[in-house]
Amino acid sequence: MMRAMPPHLPFTFEPVRTDRLLLRMMTAEDVDAIHAYQSREDVCRYLLFEPRDRAVVAEKVAEHAQATTLTGEGDYWQIAVEHDGRVIGDVFFTIKSVEHSTGEIGWTMHPDFHGHGYMTEAASAGLRIAFETLGLHRVVAILDPRNMASIALCRRLGMREEAYHVEDMWVKGRWDDTGIYALLAREWRAA
Repeated sequence: MMRAMPPHLPFTFEPVRTDRLLLRMMTAEDVDAIHAYQSREDVCRYLLFEPRDRAVVAEKVAEHAQATTLTGEGDYWQIAVEHDGRVIGDVFFTIKSVEHSTGEIGWTMHPDFHGHGYMTEAASAGLRIAFETLGLHRVVAILDPRNMASIALCRRLGMREEAYHVEDMWVKGRWDDTGIYALLAREWRAA
């Protein structure tokens, strides 16, 4: 019986430059820039957490700064997206399943920088790492289906809607729906 190829792990994140961005691990110096968007109601509306105060952001950034190496399921990166020396958002990436060679990607961005293609550029770099470096078979994005901006980003990345789960998640004191978008390595290569 043929088995799936496991991802190329362990793998330690190294900074990535794109045309306009630097993707790098978060540092303590980024706390104010990250707090500037994670403290906003409009940014957190579709996230799993409420707006955060500076102390919580500082605690999370310290945790994320230590998460540099993917060794197996549940390991993650929370990568700062920097433009012109300023952190404008972040990209999340985790190994969902080693056995099924699957990763998950997510993103958050300061609204002042919407509409310039920055997150498309950053998420594309994340997908390139997932497929070309880690050798994953599949990457999913799990999101709130009311988040039209993230759905549009998924489509720009070549991801397709695979599922719409109704009231499957208890978040912020209520039942919420979940949308799942996905992209296969062969689809990534074909695009």
